[in-house]
Amino acid sequence: MELNSVTSSAAVMDVPARAYPPVLLFCHPSMEILAKKIVASVAESKGARNYRLVELHSNLKWDSFADGWPNIFIENVKEIAGRDVILLVSFDSPSVIFEQLAVIYSLPRYLIRSFRIILPYFPTATMERVDREGQIVTAKTLATMLSVVPLAARGPAQIFIFDIHTLQERFYFTDQVIPRLLTAMPLLLTELRSLSDSHYVSVAFPDDGAHKRFSSELCSFPTITCIKVRTGAKRVISIKEGVAEGRHVVIVDDLVQTGGTLLECAKALKAAGAINLSIFITHGVFPAESWRKFINGEVTFENIWITDSIPHCLEIAKHKPFKLLTLSQMIADSLLGYDLVSESQ
Repeated sequence: MELNSVTSSAAVMDVPARAYPPVLLFCHPSMEILAKKIVASVAESKGARNYRLVELHSNLKWDSFADGWPNIFIENVKEIAGRDVILLVSFDSPSVIFEQLAVIYSLPRYLIRSFRIILPYFPTATMERVDREGQIVTAKTLATMLSVVPLAARGPAQIFIFDIHTLQERFYFTDQVIPRLLTAMPLLLTELRSLSDSHYVSVAFPDDGAHKRFSSELCSFPTITCIKVRTGAKRVISIKEGVAEGRHVVIVDDLVQTGGTLLECAKALKAAGAINLSIFITHGVFPAESWRKFINGEVTFENIWITDSIPHCLEIAKHKPFKLLTLSQMIADSLLGYDLVSESQ
């Protein structure tokens, strides 16, 4: 598959941005749309610094042999020596992880200057602890696989991850890489403040874990915390603290799988008097098209915000009440913080 080359503009001060070699952006084919949005977001950013050019390159060819194993080739590979490189990847399926790891391990060996890996969704993050003997902590396994990235000329690779399930998972990575844990909550705050009934918005968390993880980011809104209570053989979700009556309640979590917990949480909030319900999820995993449960189901939602951290979310967002929020500006802002600042500063 081939990707079209796209080049961003740069904010210009005393030194022309073209005096500095552009940062090279490569991506897995499934992330091409987000890659182009990142380039556009960098191009649109203006500020008091000189920003580097960013180029989305098409000379990384993704193919496979007849037996299904990857056949990947970097055209004009000598041109990346001494260059700053960004690679945008997606580990949304086990079937695509190997081919992307092959590229991740290979790029630094071609003498690149620095290496940044953008992995918006860390897929094994919910398997981060052992509750009983015999469980395999696959979050640690994947972190270990990413921790053996060869050093670039200027040091360890940086790995950008959005809303990883628990912040302590940063310690599953070794010192050979630098995990940069970002959050998409500013996107939600922008949406909440733009609602016509924003004065009646409360934020609900489906469990204590989500409350601990995100409440500090959303402290400008009243919060509600739900809890799972075992009733016989069943687990029932109820409200632990907070008031839902008369409120537009937005349920917030890092990811959704089948959606059962979110739907039960929504029912509890509706029964407690919530007048409107919405959902924000950073990572819409939705295996086996489980997102369809949220369309014309028992509970009606005003909005279900998801991000483009996983490729299939672009298709899901075509169905109301789903709405897509892009991570491109969040990624660009992180890079513009200092990664793309020209060295004359």
